[in-house]
Amino acid sequence: MIIGCGNLYRKDDGIGVVVAHRLQSFFSQHPHPDLQIVEAGTNGIDVMLQAHGARKVTMIDACSSGSEPGAIFQIPGLALINQPPPGFSPHNFRWDHALHAGQIIFRDEFPQDITVFLIEVSDTTFGESLSPAVAASVDKVCAMITSLIHESAHTPVPTQQSQTP
Repeated sequence: MIIGCGNLYRKDDGIGVVVAHRLQSFFSQHPHPDLQIVEAGTNGIDVMLQAHGARKVTMIDACSSGSEPGAIFQIPGLALINQPPPGFSPHNFRWDHALHAGQIIFRDEFPQDITVFLIEVSDTTFGESLSPAVAASVDKVCAMITSLIHESAHTPVPTQQSQTP
């Protein structure tokens, strides 16, 4: 399961959704029998429900850590788990909270093998275009994820050209 997170209407915040769309396009031409690619927007509850029952999850989202725009971080998801604030308010329930709640609610039916790709943002103002550094990193993350899938299933790795819709 690949889950793209973000808001397409906040420029670089849409990174995860853009990656999900590009991977959907690639894998529609190179099908993988056990692969599901979904977008969860910014709602942690959607992440939790999509991940439920998956054996392995790869998530993609934007981050704002103060690093160079376009920096890519590949982190084990279990290292990013955060307990949700009391009350589980859907307005404050992010994907890192979803990982924690999913393990409590679904137990053995929630994946333990989770990888998160984060890309450092440059601009999250209103708009639909990615900044140049972030757009270049989207291409790299698509190639990294496809390579991981290729290693486990012998799927062809896309070239730069085949990643763009």
